[in-house]
Amino acid sequence: MAASPFKHFLVTFLMPEKCYERFFVNFHMNVACLKFVMNRVVGFWILLDTFLAQLPQLLKILWRRSADGLSLTSALLQLYAFSCPVVYAIAHHFPLFAWVERLITLTQTATIVFLILHYRGKTLTGILFLLAFGGSIFLLASYAAAAVVSAMQASSLAALIASKVFQAGTNYSNGSTGQLSTLSVLLSWAGSLGFIFVSLQETGNWLATLSHTLSACLSCVLLAQVLCCSPAAAKKKSD
Repeated sequence: MAASPFKHFLVTFLMPEKCYERFFVNFHMNVACLKFVMNRVVGFWILLDTFLAQLPQLLKILWRRSADGLSLTSALLQLYAFSCPVVYAIAHHFPLFAWVERLITLTQTATIVFLILHYRGKTLTGILFLLAFGGSIFLLASYAAAAVVSAMQASSLAALIASKVFQAGTNYSNGSTGQLSTLSVLLSWAGSLGFIFVSLQETGNWLATLSHTLSACLSCVLLAQVLCCSPAAAKKKSD
């Protein structure tokens, strides 16, 4: 008898067949299987955040032809944060498939930085910045000391947290979130929750857990600002 599509999907992507049998045939909630499934779901969750978190923001800027309300400082800090894993991977000669998703995120973020400058009338500055940035990545990955590369990798999360602080401050100052993407903020929040789970389950590093918790809290602040202070929300409130 052929396996049902439901079973095929679960066994292929989420759990081994023995866990499927325990859950859906024997109706037994095995702790080891439950933990395995949760780890697999969180892994997909984090991968989704890594691939797509910046894409909705990029598409929104292009669609609206505007980067109003986006903090350039926040975008630059994100660019640094996403650069660190790429520099680390290249410097340590990791295979491309191990860090290609980081490269995709980095490319999207670099494009966002350029578009912020472009829509502020600084297109030439944006082009020169991208050239300088690409050269810096090459030089750091090729010639930087191992201690420098490791320090960059260790500081990437702090830079990402700082980027959220600057964007939240810009939203507060403007009284609006401008072109900040709700979906990007939501994906970032979800990714932070996934990293909290991983740090608790696998690393046991309380500092990493605290940092990811802070990142998730700041994403909640940004999400609240988007829902309450976006142009659409402000217009609805005034009607």
